[in-house]
Amino acid sequence: MAQHTTDTLVELKQKVGSCIDEAKDRLHRLSKDIWSCPELAYEERKSHDRLVKFFSEEKGWTVDSHFKLETAFRAIWGPVGGKESNNVINVGFLTEYDALPGIGHACGHNLIAEIGAAAAIGLKALVERTPDFAVPVQVTVLGTPAEEDGGGKIDLIRERAFDGMDVVFMAHPSQEDASWLPDVAEHDVIVRYHGKASHAAAYPWEGVNALDAAVLAYNNLSVLRQQLKPDWRIHGIIKHGGVKPNIIPAYTELEYYLRTPSRKDLPTIKAKAEMCFRSAAMATGCEVELEFARNAFHNVLRNPTLHGLYEVNGKALGMEFTTDEEVLKNSSGSTDFGNVSFIVPGIHPYFYIGSDALNHTEEYTVAAGDDKAQFYTLRVAKALAMTALDVLLCPELLQRAREDLKEANLKEEQALRGASEAKHCGGAAQH
Repeated sequence: MAQHTTDTLVELKQKVGSCIDEAKDRLHRLSKDIWSCPELAYEERKSHDRLVKFFSEEKGWTVDSHFKLETAFRAIWGPVGGKESNNVINVGFLTEYDALPGIGHACGHNLIAEIGAAAAIGLKALVERTPDFAVPVQVTVLGTPAEEDGGGKIDLIRERAFDGMDVVFMAHPSQEDASWLPDVAEHDVIVRYHGKASHAAAYPWEGVNALDAAVLAYNNLSVLRQQLKPDWRIHGIIKHGGVKPNIIPAYTELEYYLRTPSRKDLPTIKAKAEMCFRSAAMATGCEVELEFARNAFHNVLRNPTLHGLYEVNGKALGMEFTTDEEVLKNSSGSTDFGNVSFIVPGIHPYFYIGSDALNHTEEYTVAAGDDKAQFYTLRVAKALAMTALDVLLCPELLQRAREDLKEANLKEEQALRGASEAKHCGGAAQH
């Protein structure tokens, strides 16, 4: 396979950045349109349609408007270049576009969508303008809904939407530039208590108080926290606590998120939480039903090869990656990209958008829609496209990224086996 020299690779990286800059106005409008119409998980119809329109109007893309899910899409360009079409390298870029209830794009998913689009069209334009590009390339953009609630990427994995991808890229807004942060495993649960209504003043003894059960469950979990590992998290809300003070609540509902640094510990924390929920029902005489979410989010696997390449490219563009150990070691949030990281070599870096506001706040919503964020957003898109070029033009790097994935999966499997064995030995006497 033909190889480009280092000097040529540097030149190609500069050109891919220029290709992205050429489209900056279209990309900014795309981001602004998505930001202006925040939609919840699996309901992102306007944002979905806007992205589909964007790629349908870009020359050369084949667009599947409702790919596997109603608000998912796929846009494909290629394969182009090289001499052996059976050796096509399929580079994937992911977009997200769902928002949060009440506060809109407070996690900046409009910028994630813009980055995926920018990196994809920049790479496409670069390959098109490079005669005899060394390798046959396919660029795939996946529109992945419902990251905030539900896990659209996990649905798409189940539908084999990632089959054939060689490497996959996306980036997430934050307060700093970091090639990797410890996103953790998560499983959500809805808890419903059913009691019996009665007049709270005249004959309360006739009632079965579902609110008491919810409060006991809440307190049970609060007490449980002191027995959890320091990096495990349980947090939730009472979504429904009754209808009127003089009516014994016959129905209450809670929603909880359960998180651990590795997916291997999710079964343990789920079992502990379930005992808290069920004991509250037993104590109050209520019936309880637990509905665990269809999809559990995995932790994000680290890919040293791809993360290293991204940092080199980011620094060349002026990024200053955080060295704060508190940030780099402490658990971050959770993302359905974690599940993707188990099946395809990929990265999910974080990036500064020109604001110190915190994600999931009204202030971050404003920052995500501010024109100031555009410089940082397109810079990240360039870094991702440059990293894609590294992998495309050096087969050894792609092979190393694949080996990183294999090694990370092996460690996870060993950890799962270890956790299972420890559970079976848990009955041993302790002194």
